[in-house]
Amino acid sequence: MALFFFLIFAFCTGPGLLESSPKVRLVRGPHRCEGRVEVERNGEWGTVCDDGWNLKDVEVVCRELGCGAAKGTPTGNLYKPVADEKQKIFEVNCSGTEDKLSKCDQLEDVYECSHSEDAGAICEIPETVRLVGGPGRCKGRLEVKHQGLWGTVCKAGWSLSAAKVVCRQLGCGKATLTKRCCNKDTQGHGVIWLSSVSCSGREENLHYCLSRLEGNNNCTHDEDTWVECEDPFKLRLVNEDNRCSGRLEVLHRGIWGSVCDDGWGIKEEQVVCRQLGCGKPIFVPAKERRNFVPGNGRIWLDDVHCKGQEQSLEQCQHRSWGYHDCNHKEDVVVFCLEA
Repeated sequence: MALFFFLIFAFCTGPGLLESSPKVRLVRGPHRCEGRVEVERNGEWGTVCDDGWNLKDVEVVCRELGCGAAKGTPTGNLYKPVADEKQKIFEVNCSGTEDKLSKCDQLEDVYECSHSEDAGAICEIPETVRLVGGPGRCKGRLEVKHQGLWGTVCKAGWSLSAAKVVCRQLGCGKATLTKRCCNKDTQGHGVIWLSSVSCSGREENLHYCLSRLEGNNNCTHDEDTWVECEDPFKLRLVNEDNRCSGRLEVLHRGIWGSVCDDGWGIKEEQVVCRQLGCGKPIFVPAKERRNFVPGNGRIWLDDVHCKGQEQSLEQCQHRSWGYHDCNHKEDVVVFCLEA
């Protein structure tokens, strides 16, 4: 019988969370463990004022959500679109030892705070999925962690949609291949945790997919699942003086290359600035943009089209990697406010 995968991973979400859903969430971030903080009160979700918000408060959020260590307290305005004006704003004060945000000191409806002061949180992503035996962390035999032990996943029922979820969860690029694994030297050993995994491909985490639990499959390690993802989508602005302005370059197959400006506009710049953790795009005349020395070597992307709300340029449409009709005089240059 198909069961939700998060039942398998209950050990990593902390005691009690299967009985009661978390009353806190992180929204508009690149993954479930980063974003603008929202808390639930009487069936309504509101934001948290950043007055007094610190890493101790974030530690509690990370703990309640079953995420890893607290890493940062960014402003909630980094995560677009911003909160609805109708949402209430609360104030929270934690010691850092609480297991839930609801156990911290709280003030209802803070009227002197505006949504420009919403709090954000960054937590590490807990390691519950990995790819091993490949030429890097984004290619290899799929393993999941349960009860402190790593085990394999049976290829039965597996699909590229499920591989997309794994690649997203690992912070890798797009899923490119999934197949039955492996030879005797590279196949897994020990427990086979999962089989008949079914994902739509839109899930943020593999534990939201359906699967069969350990003990309900007839698989052997000859049927272990192998997944290959593109390397993580990285970008940078080349400028000796300012990381938030410069010629745009993206990393593909270990090589940095430029982006053609065909169709490039403000929405695309919004995504780049957001992904780099910089401020809003700045309008700069074309003459000043031409002051940057053109790139050389690869032109990786052309005809990039974004809606403006994406968290990564990878989520925008573009031609296939390396396909373009440009030269380096058309390299994209981006100017963002410094964060």
